[in-house]
Amino acid sequence: MTPVHFSFTSAFILGLMGLAFHRTHLLSALLCLEGMMLSLFIALALWAMQFESTGFSAAPMLLLAFSACEASAGLALLVATARTHGTDRLQNLNLLQC
Repeated sequence: MTPVHFSFTSAFILGLMGLAFHRTHLLSALLCLEGMMLSLFIALALWAMQFESTGFSAAPMLLLAFSACEASAGLALLVATARTHGTDRLQNLNLLQC
C-alpha cells in the first residue's frame, strides 16, 4: 500500500470512527460525513488519473455534486433543529416528539 493510499484510507476511517464514536452534536456528525465524502472524492479522482481512463473521469464530479447536495440538506436540517429544539445535541433530539 502506497503512502497516498494509506493516507486517504486512514482519513476515511478516521471520519468513520468520528461518526461512530463522537456523535454528541449534529454539526460534528455532518463534518465527519463531509470528511468521508472528500476523502472518497480525492481517492476516486486519483484512481481515475492513475489508470488514465476517460470513462471514470466524470465519476469524481458526480460524487462531488452529490456531496454538495448532502451538505446542503444537512445544513438545512441543522438550522431546522436548532430553531425548533434550541440545540443541536443529538441526545436531546427525539424523533417521536415534535
